[in-house]
Amino acid sequence: MRISGGLARGIELSVPKGSAVRPATDGMRQAVFSSLGGRVVGARFADLFAGSGAYGLEAFSRGASGGTFVERSPRASACLRRNIAAVCRSLRKGGEELVAVEADALSLPTGTGSAPDLIFVDPPYEMIGEVAPALFGKLAAALAPDWKGLVVFEIPGEETLEPRGWACVRRLGRGARQPSAAFFARAA
Repeated sequence: MRISGGLARGIELSVPKGSAVRPATDGMRQAVFSSLGGRVVGARFADLFAGSGAYGLEAFSRGASGGTFVERSPRASACLRRNIAAVCRSLRKGGEELVAVEADALSLPTGTGSAPDLIFVDPPYEMIGEVAPALFGKLAAALAPDWKGLVVFEIPGEETLEPRGWACVRRLGRGARQPSAAFFARAA
């Protein structure tokens, strides 16, 4: 698995052994970032259930100003830190723009600092039913009602999410047993 675009294109990302982490495919990330286009440049991001950090590192490679990665698995966090270092070396940056937090994405405090412009959410698929309502509820409480950012939530193509207070403004991929990305904005 590699960074698919931007200045760190081609940098290989490490993934922990085993089935605990299901990294976002290169094709899905390319589709997501093609859809986001210029929104990425200068944006701040949060990469929740980060795993290898593929979404956030892809954003950083494509011009995001920085962000936070949240991953609770110590093994995945170790890979994430190596991946951050590799991408930062490639970009000739020190990495101070990126923060890796070893925690559960749902237990993080909200309402501190400035809100990210892009929030990437890629939980284990079997957890989506439990995680999505709690996460969207927490985001609704933490983000200003006029927040103009996007939540990009990776889900299996056969599933749908309809969180209260949020509107799905774009959907990429819908095939059964295929990854899909749903883009959510605050409902008007």
